[in-house]
Amino acid sequence: MCGVAGILQRKKGALADARALQRMCAAMIHRGPDDDGAYVQGNVGLGIRRLSIIDLATGNQPISNEDGSIWIVFNGEIYNHIALRQRLISNGHCFRTHSDTEAIVHLYEQYGHDCVLHLRGMFAFAIWDERKRLLFVARDRLGIKPFYYHLSSEQFVFGSEIKVVLAHPDVHADFDREALPEYLAFGFLSGEQTFYLGIKKLMPGCWLEIPETGELQKKQYWDLPAHKQETIYEDERYWVGKYHDLLESAVESHLMSDVPLGVFLSGGLDSSTVAAMATRIRRSPIETFSVGYPEQTYSELSTARIVARHLNSVHHEVVVTEEDFFAALPRLIWHEDEPMAWPSSVPLYFLACRARERVKVVLTGEGSDETLAGYRRYPITLKNASLFRVYRYLPQQLRHQVQQSIVNSNWIGASLRRRLSHTFLAKDGESLAANYFDNFLCAFSEDEQAHLLDESAAEGCAKGASYQHALHFWETISGDMLHRLLYTDINTYLVELLMKQDNMSMAASIESRVPFLDHELVEFTSRIPQKLLVEGLAGKRILKKVAQDLLPPSIVSQRKLGFPTPWKAWLTGSRLDAIEHLLLEKRSS
Repeated sequence: MCGVAGILQRKKGALADARALQRMCAAMIHRGPDDDGAYVQGNVGLGIRRLSIIDLATGNQPISNEDGSIWIVFNGEIYNHIALRQRLISNGHCFRTHSDTEAIVHLYEQYGHDCVLHLRGMFAFAIWDERKRLLFVARDRLGIKPFYYHLSSEQFVFGSEIKVVLAHPDVHADFDREALPEYLAFGFLSGEQTFYLGIKKLMPGCWLEIPETGELQKKQYWDLPAHKQETIYEDERYWVGKYHDLLESAVESHLMSDVPLGVFLSGGLDSSTVAAMATRIRRSPIETFSVGYPEQTYSELSTARIVARHLNSVHHEVVVTEEDFFAALPRLIWHEDEPMAWPSSVPLYFLACRARERVKVVLTGEGSDETLAGYRRYPITLKNASLFRVYRYLPQQLRHQVQQSIVNSNWIGASLRRRLSHTFLAKDGESLAANYFDNFLCAFSEDEQAHLLDESAAEGCAKGASYQHALHFWETISGDMLHRLLYTDINTYLVELLMKQDNMSMAASIESRVPFLDHELVEFTSRIPQKLLVEGLAGKRILKKVAQDLLPPSIVSQRKLGFPTPWKAWLTGSRLDAIEHLLLEKRSS
């Protein structure tokens, strides 16, 4: 796990600025406190901050091939690097280290662009090819590791975080007004656009190539396959058994480490399953880490303790108070490089800090909900769509009257009105934006934004921009409704969650790994029939089957909490006054 940075000067005779590269690396020292390194030659500069995990002695970067014609800076972990190494040695390649980084160098020599197809893991890397005079950049299939860049006619600047790119003196922090509609809707940006004009993110499953002269070339090398109903394997035992084996294999590969390792344990089904499998594989107690609040209603520490006792893990806890939360908030917004979409980023940071006292690597349960339909919004959306197929035969005027009565009626209590507002009775069942995005994900719908933004703020914001990227993924994939929803969320919502996971763990200088997002496991998951994912209003049915032999029944059957935060209790009294003052002060207008 590291942070990468780089400069490619494209103007004839221009040299890469070594001091600028040094400033860029200094902006992310938290990502790699163990070591730094740089390769600066002519118009090219590659920089690295290293958190040493694999091959502590000889794995320093940048790393080159045998004759120094190919150089790499790499962030991530390649879990199949030992098998790749053996294959490459048999093809005549010579290794000087035992690091997974060097395996990528020789893969590129052997396969060129297609080197990414052989990698199993999380990665974002940049390779300078001295012979071809070009830079080759790639990001892992699911977007676990980040990569940002700024391209102009003079230069290409990149880094693991936006602040790294902004540390270059020629890149300026200008707000991209076109980002506003999607941000107000979802709280994040799902396309390649960022909040900063001219700074983009390389999308998951993509590579780009940029010669020192000429045009940038970009390609998507991987995409989640469309779901196809399979009738060959209708036996539930096949799907459960296969998923169990693939998940266990993923967990085992993610345990690869030359430094102490643990598990983030929320007490929920996902992280508990990972912890249980890790314990069985290692055949010894593992270290587990949990976070909670003094407010017991919102704290999952009690369920985490049940799992820890069941696994006999070496368990550690941290409690985040209201004062801790708000004191850390400004610094953590700086770490995320953008407005914070979810308050859970804050306890995640405190959890990472607690874990860093004991280990340098943690496994997490991230990715299960988006691949196995773990959120209640999935079965509710399916139910709404099913009921609307009958309801739509009623006269439109009558349906409109029902909708208005839910919105405006005084005789319906607030709680019931809120529940009904999420059903087919109050939503346009034929609109994905209304029935799914506005219903469960949007803070401000497109209609609400029209009233929220004044003329100057709305200038340049195209109609439909709020949902443009999300709808692109929905329309790209075929299959049943559930798998299209999962595909859309994997390509949008999950990528943002992974950014949060990466930035908050790296803020504490710790590596987080996500075995549920092993790409072979995710590809298999996309084939699982809907009936094995959703049952009634509950999801992850197949994972519950897998976990029955691993965890206590109370953990398997519990309802998902979703990392809640005590907002209602906190945002009152003097705290509310302070927030109101902040929002209304001159610089916020």
